Amino acid sequence: MIPLGNSERSLPIQEHGRFSSKMRRFRDKFRRNSSRENSRSPSPSVSPRLSLIFTKPAPSGKRALLCGVTYKKEKFRLRGTLHDVHSMSDLLVRKFNFTNDSILILAEEEAYKPPTRRNILEAFKWLMEDLKSGDSLVFYFSGHGLRQPDFCDDELDGFDETICPLDFRTNGMISDNDINDILVKPLLPGVTLHAIVDACHSGTVLDLPWVYKENRWVDNRPPSGANKGTKGGKAFSAEKTMMGAMTYTFIKAIWEIPDITYQGLLDHMHKAIENVNKARCPLLKILQRKIDQEPVLSSSEKFNTNTRFKL
Repeated sequence: MIPLGNSERSLPIQEHGRFSSKMRRFRDKFRRNSSRENSRSPSPSVSPRLSLIFTKPAPSGKRALLCGVTYKKEKFRLRGTLHDVHSMSDLLVRKFNFTNDSILILAEEEAYKPPTRRNILEAFKWLMEDLKSGDSLVFYFSGHGLRQPDFCDDELDGFDETICPLDFRTNGMISDNDINDILVKPLLPGVTLHAIVDACHSGTVLDLPWVYKENRWVDNRPPSGANKGTKGGKAFSAEKTMMGAMTYTFIKAIWEIPDITYQGLLDHMHKAIENVNKARCPLLKILQRKIDQEPVLSSSEKFNTNTRFKL
């Protein structure tokens, strides 16, 4: 698996509430082509999302799980996650030939199942069902992410990264160890997983053993010696916060650059950070520092980053 991550420590979740108005202006700068508040109910043809979805067999070949968490009733509410999910779904269908029936969306709208911890874990099972060589899987998450101390000695930085489901305050977060166990380790030869995570955390939420930094691969295997790899499959994941602009810049690069490579995605996101810092956006004054979060690529195995990116 390959995640693109950031190397910057995440902001506490309370900080997201405090800076929400400034962050909103920043996010809108990158999503000016469409409204960040999409109040319309999504078309039922976009993907299967009804209550019986988890009892329906997962389609073979290509399939994707897309989660957008708004935290509507919380002070740390996020704007635009539903729009991000729709944009990602559109990319998968129009660019990478996914079918509508192969995309499962969890979101805080009536047409979808909510992205609770239980539903996300159940959807993981749907995504990983009956794996066969040639399958191409996608996991996308747009929401909050946090860090917590690692007590198992399997993180080089001493912290576990997590994603925050809708009900994480009552039912808990989903840790990188959980995601690795469920989505990474079962991958069979010939099966590929791409995870795109737009959440605030540092490191790699898929807990992969190799990290690409400064044009070279760095060993990220845990001190405990625990196996974080696959059963022979490959997993790729893009992770980058950029204060909410990650999804926009990721999708924009793929649409605008034919046959883009993994290295091309890294370079494009790095350039986007440079442009924000040069623009002296208001958020930088609030944070009293530049956005210094370098895109990081991580993987279950070393590979040529000039390989074409495809899902």
